Amino acid sequence: MTTATDDALGEGFAQGDESCLAEAYRRWGALVYTVATRKVGDPEEANDITQQVFVGAWNSRGTFDASRGSLKTWLMGITYKKVADAFDKRSRHLRSVEAATAEAGMPGQSTPVTETLLDHMVLTREMEELPDQQQLVLKMAFYDDLSQSQIAERTGLPLGTVKSHTRRGLMRLKKRLEVDGEAHR
Repeated sequence: MTTATDDALGEGFAQGDESCLAEAYRRWGALVYTVATRKVGDPEEANDITQQVFVGAWNSRGTFDASRGSLKTWLMGITYKKVADAFDKRSRHLRSVEAATAEAGMPGQSTPVTETLLDHMVLTREMEELPDQQQLVLKMAFYDDLSQSQIAERTGLPLGTVKSHTRRGLMRLKKRLEVDGEAHR
């Protein structure tokens, strides 16, 4: 659960208090950077993503709604979107290089997009299609590595509801991936 201090920080952030931005960066900047580094595998790109997260959060601070989750959770959601954007950019770049290589009549390079990258992009897209509560529960489970009990405690949702959201979300993802021909057995 969030503390009164966290609530006040989120409220001050949403209202444009620059000291709250500085405090949010102090508290969670390293976490954002670590997650970005683990996901993209490039420290320089992770630095860029971290900057994009905090600049983007500050610029859209009016959309932060503490009733939907903590400031930390909101920042982590932005982080995952920025990581997905970085993967999309890489994918577009690879397609451009392949197209230019083909246009020039040069033999193509054998630099396939890794299965992990594609899986991540597909899952990110499908996760965005889930209802908000299922999305929140699954993101907290996968990205924050929280147990269902911890998710229940942090969100204030009953444990049974968290379990239901987890199951329904996973089933919906599985069904969507099977329909799209993306699921591997």
